[in-house]
Amino acid sequence: MDYFTDLRNQKVMITGGSKGIGRDIAISFAKLGAKVVITGRDESALSKTTEQLKEFQPDCFYIVCDMQDVKGIYKMVDEAVERLNGLDVLVNNAGINIPKPALEVSEEDWDQVLDTNLKGVFFCSQRAGKHMIPHRKGKIINIVSQMAFVGYIKRVSYCSSKGGAVQLTKALAIEWAPFNIKVNAVAPTFIETDFTIKMFEDQDFYQDVISRIPLGKLARPTDVTGSVLFLASNMSDFITGETIRVDGGWTAI
Repeated sequence: MDYFTDLRNQKVMITGGSKGIGRDIAISFAKLGAKVVITGRDESALSKTTEQLKEFQPDCFYIVCDMQDVKGIYKMVDEAVERLNGLDVLVNNAGINIPKPALEVSEEDWDQVLDTNLKGVFFCSQRAGKHMIPHRKGKIINIVSQMAFVGYIKRVSYCSSKGGAVQLTKALAIEWAPFNIKVNAVAPTFIETDFTIKMFEDQDFYQDVISRIPLGKLARPTDVTGSVLFLASNMSDFITGETIRVDGGWTAI
């Protein structure tokens, strides 16, 4: 049996789609025949990833956007909808972290993390909802974190932003259920990517993380992508307001 065949020709937007988890999600959608637009701040990385996407689906493109700029977010979503001729799936993947002890977090640090991870997610979802609601269908998938459910050192602003994003997911799911818009989230643990290699060069930190994951290893981008594809597909049509924890059991303890 072929899975996710219903995603063919779906119109998908992925924020932060040029690197890491976002890139893996974007490529997976394109391989399934979806029309994908990726967004981000690094035009060089966006261009490179888009070329890979086009190998599987020629109708893919990118838009440069800063998720801390609300007017820019509105323009980004409107352009994506116009060029895609609609929007079926929004994946709010863009996010940042500025790891610091709580006593050292500045107002600028706090604002950067919250503006990207929570404020940006809301206003991107709001604009997408404006386009989805008249058609009475759509899927919004927020990439949050296990840190929405547990505390961790040097993550006070990050935990706050991701916890807020989980509650945002529930609130939008309830409000937009009458319009058949499903809003869900995926909460990964630490992911093994090219961008986390330097972080895990600190063996004490690495061992601490591994000791908290019952499965005894880091997650891979594909572990997150599987949950995203499920939530985007018709197999999840009766699920809304939920968060799938891809954390190897960390938050089950």
